[in-house]
Amino acid sequence: MSALFSPLTLRSLTLKNRLVVSPMCQYSATGGFANDWHLVHLGSRAVGGAGLIIQEATAVSAEGRISPEDLGIWRDEHVEFLKRITDFIKAQGCVPGIQLAHAGRKASTYALWRGHGTVPVGEGGWAVVGPTDQRFAPNYPQPTGLDAAGIAKVKADFVAATHRALAAGYEVIEIHAAHGYLFHQFLSPLSNTRTDAYGGSWENRARLLLEVTADLRAVLPETLPLLVRLSATDWTEGGWTAADSVRLAGRLKDLGVDLIDTSTGGNVPKASIPVGPGYQVGFAEQIKREAGIATGAVGLITTAAQAEEIVAAGRADLVLLAREELRSPYFPLDAARELGVDVAWPPQYERAKN
Repeated sequence: MSALFSPLTLRSLTLKNRLVVSPMCQYSATGGFANDWHLVHLGSRAVGGAGLIIQEATAVSAEGRISPEDLGIWRDEHVEFLKRITDFIKAQGCVPGIQLAHAGRKASTYALWRGHGTVPVGEGGWAVVGPTDQRFAPNYPQPTGLDAAGIAKVKADFVAATHRALAAGYEVIEIHAAHGYLFHQFLSPLSNTRTDAYGGSWENRARLLLEVTADLRAVLPETLPLLVRLSATDWTEGGWTAADSVRLAGRLKDLGVDLIDTSTGGNVPKASIPVGPGYQVGFAEQIKREAGIATGAVGLITTAAQAEEIVAAGRADLVLLAREELRSPYFPLDAARELGVDVAWPPQYERAKN
């Protein structure tokens, strides 16, 4: 019996296996609207046998986009096409999830293949916000520190986006609090030097994420799970640490979060990160063990045997695949074959199963 292909139940939702398509920005939207690229991209991974697909970082406000080409969910009009995507994903026996995000001081930057750093206002860029006026890097936008009204808007935007996500048919909501985006910026002492109730002490730096989490849990039906993606460490002296992440995961669990999607880094431009196969799995394992909450592991997980070991050894509850899913949309079907597990194929593809 494969651990990787065993079901996992989160609240009333049961995933058919432990393989998850990790949220990956496609930088292919106009005005935040999804289109056929997103339908085919996400739909093909559902056909490929994943148990859960978490849609790319989807901006809760126009100013919260990473790039002008990011997906958005800040308008009611965004919902219609997103519903088309979730309907197709569900029809393949896969669960549709969405990562709600605000880029903070890392907003208004070029898509990966278009350039680097700040997109000027004349090219579709915009004024950005952050915990303070500290830039991420010299070629990134100059942010304005959020005041009380700005913080209230961020919270309201996440609540409104959650309502729209439910209307669009998503069954898993993930809060993006990793990779140097807004919530991570507030968490880390390297980027948060505020002196008010949202800065200084650990409790103050965690306050915004905890408040938004409580707000979203109140909006979500009790039957649906809430996830949070964390960067477990800044990989930089004086920054956010694994111990901080364990402490935060415990607080999030108390607020009704069901799983921590465990990544690292992104808040410091020149952090020294020891990248290698499964280099972040140990953080997922530590949070699971010490905070007593389910976790997902991500980061250079590229083989069926590697993914199987992570789940079978109890190091994480889910395995999230990013680049490997870009290379191999049918990775779950291939992994099942490799592990000797008989899983259902789409009937249109059955002739190729054996």
